[in-house]
Formats: sequence, structure tokens, C-alpha cells
Amino acid sequence: MNVFELSAAYIVDWVFGDPTNYPHPVKLIGKAIKFLENKLLYKAYSPSIQRLLGGILLISITLMSGTSTWAIIRLVEWVHPTLSFIATIFFAYTTLATRNLYDEVRKVIKTLEKGDLSRARKEVEFLVSRDTDQLDEKEVCRALIETVSENTSDGIIAPLFYLTIGGPIMAVVYKAINTLDSMVGYENDRYRYFGWASAKADDLANFLPARITALLYILSSFILGKNWKMAWKVAWRDGRKNLSPNSGYPEAALAGSLGIQLGGENFYFGKPKEKPLIGEPKEPISIHKVKESLYLMVVTSLIGWIIMITFLFLNKVIF
Repeated sequence: MNVFELSAAYIVDWVFGDPTNYPHPVKLIGKAIKFLENKLLYKAYSPSIQRLLGGILLISITLMSGTSTWAIIRLVEWVHPTLSFIATIFFAYTTLATRNLYDEVRKVIKTLEKGDLSRARKEVEFLVSRDTDQLDEKEVCRALIETVSENTSDGIIAPLFYLTIGGPIMAVVYKAINTLDSMVGYENDRYRYFGWASAKADDLANFLPARITALLYILSSFILGKNWKMAWKVAWRDGRKNLSPNSGYPEAALAGSLGIQLGGENFYFGKPKEKPLIGEPKEPISIHKVKESLYLMVVTSLIGWIIMITFLFLNKVIF
């Protein structure tokens, strides 16, 4: 992938986001996951067999995603080189979610500002995996800030990272792993063993991007005049507290920058689950803090893009 292709994909994502009525590759991957899950996990198996089947699911989906992306790009290149260029940008663009994240969070903010908590709960339900039907305004805001931090890593910086080092094929494979984790990587009775391989693959794939995101949040905090020193302190102090080996780092950096405390009790499928407390409650969680998290996300996204195209440019010049 070159500087122009990555830049074009990034700009297209900002301009168009994710239109609802077109065959987005991630949607197709999700349908394939559900189809194979129903074929593989159609009855109760022992934990070891479930792990084996989960591994088959992981390998099948990632191979299908990578090879189909490669095949489409090569096929259209055979028709005309310009079509290959367009296909490369298209697949790269579909792995990014900057505009979509911004729009979805802004939608909930506007609903909260209108005082419609019931509707805000329903809207935030599409962004998080926790139960939302009993959340108060503060908890809705906390859910939004936490999803901003997680999706800045998973939906922006990680795809930019994989586009830079491996082009659209590697980025689509990453999105396949990420989608697998979001669909089967749960610690419940159905997925505890079947989703184990997908969850571990997601942990591995996000190890570097999550820490890069934390560093970029700190840099963004400095640029925007936020508390970058606290962002640095909290990122490396509290980042490892999270049950996930990765998501805690960007979450902690964002919490430190905003001067708030994230984590606490969430409900999943009606059952309570306590998340470690991250950050210090110097200021209350509010709609204003959600807006600030979006500003930090936008700047972090821009810095991430600039760094990645700089890397591509230097790689081209030097090597």
C-alpha cells in the first residue's frame, strides 16, 4: 500500500462513513461467522472439542477473508489496473470506522441533550455489549466514552497499522478476527470454549495497536491542551488492570486525559460484572466529557494517519 492509497481510503471513510445499504465486507464476514457457527456448534460438545471447532472457525474465516480480498483485487487488476487501484482503496476504506464512530456517538449525545434517556439507552445498545435498559445518564456517558476508547483502537488505529504493514488483505483479516471476537469471544456458557481461539487471536492482533493508541491519545492530549501528564500516568498505571490485555491502555489514557474514572459495574445478559476502576474521579462523567472524548478521538485519528503515511513515505524513499 502506498501513501496515496492509504490517504484516499482515510478521506473516503471521513466523507462517506459506512452507508447502511451496501454489502460491507464486515457484514458479509459476520454472516459467514454465524453460518459456520450454526454448522459447527449444532449440539453440545466437550470443552476440548469446542476449542477445536472454534479454531476451525477462526482459520476458516480468516483464510476466506484474506483470500477473497486478494482474489478480487487480482481479478479486477486483470480487467484493468485502474480497477485494482479502486478495489484496494475500497477494501482499505471499509476497514476504517472514524466517521461511523463519530456519527454514532454524536447521535446519542444529541438524544441526551434533548433529555430522552430512554431513546439514548436504545441507541447506545448498538455500540456496546453490556445491558443498557437500566442505565442512567452518567452510565450512558460512561458507556460512550469507553466505546470511543475501544473503537479508536479497534476501528481506526489498528486498521491503519495493518494497512500500513500489510495492505488491505492484512487489514481485512484483522477485521475478520475482530468481528469473530465480537461475535463469539464471550465468557458465557455458549462461547467460553468455542470462542477461546478467536478471543486469543484478537488479543494478539490488538497488542501493538492498543498501546500505540494509548501513546497517540497522550500526544493528542498535549496538542489539545488536556492533561497529558495524567494521561501518561494513568495509561501505564491502570492500563493493565482491565480484564482485556489490550483495551485498558487506550481507556486509561483517555480517562487520565479527561480527569475521570471509568470502569465499575456492568450487566451482561442480566448478570453483573465488575470492571476494574481506571483513572481518578477528579471531574464528573458528563455529556461534556463525551464530547471531549470525541475531540481526542478525531485528533488521535489524524495523528495516526499522518504517522502511517510518513512511515510509508520513508519506507519508499529509503528502501
